[in-house]
Amino acid sequence: MNLLNNTNRLEESLGVTFENKELLERAMTHRSFLNEAKNPEIKSNERLEFLGDSILSFWVSEQIFKEFPDLPEGKLTHIRTHLVRTETLTKLARKLNLGEFLLMSKGEELGGGRENPLLLANCFEAVIGAVYLDQGIEKVSLFLKNNFEDLLSQIDDVEALKDSKSLLQELVQAEGHLSPVYKLISSSGPDHQKVFTMGVFIDERLIAQGTSRSKQEAEEESAKKALEILGKIK
Repeated sequence: MNLLNNTNRLEESLGVTFENKELLERAMTHRSFLNEAKNPEIKSNERLEFLGDSILSFWVSEQIFKEFPDLPEGKLTHIRTHLVRTETLTKLARKLNLGEFLLMSKGEELGGGRENPLLLANCFEAVIGAVYLDQGIEKVSLFLKNNFEDLLSQIDDVEALKDSKSLLQELVQAEGHLSPVYKLISSSGPDHQKVFTMGVFIDERLIAQGTSRSKQEAEEESAKKALEILGKIK
């Protein structure tokens, strides 16, 4: 049973020909699709995403450890965060046209699922896990090198890579405050289309709020707004 539309074209885009096509299919299956498929044999990509996330973190850590031999742990962490964040993975997923091949419910698709940054980033990680299980560490390393080589070569100013949450934490601690605290303000929508509003608090005072379809992105958005409010964005 092959549910994917034009598997060959997807493999061509990825630069990988799968031995086990079911792994590729699973990597492209969002959990919302299971509700409509009603087939217990069909699995979502969440377990592959879990595996791919760990592989990606390890691979990126090894690459930047070798590439920047003089940088301390903190700066290496900032580089890794930049490379594995949702925004970066979403761009890579769009470059590979993964959204076109995602298997999802009609409701998810009508809600913009094929362009949803979190879904695309998660799918990219699931593909990493699928490539690893299908062909091993050498092939997945080549896949990651092909996708991240340009991004790695563009890194020259580590300070510019810091995310808003890191910048905000440095700012408030430098001024003698406790670290910012992020709290869930509200959430809405069905489980597969949740929208979260997160607030950032400094000394128990709400400074700003951010909204997104992932808590992590909502926190980042709230931190960015907090920096703007505090007048620290140049």
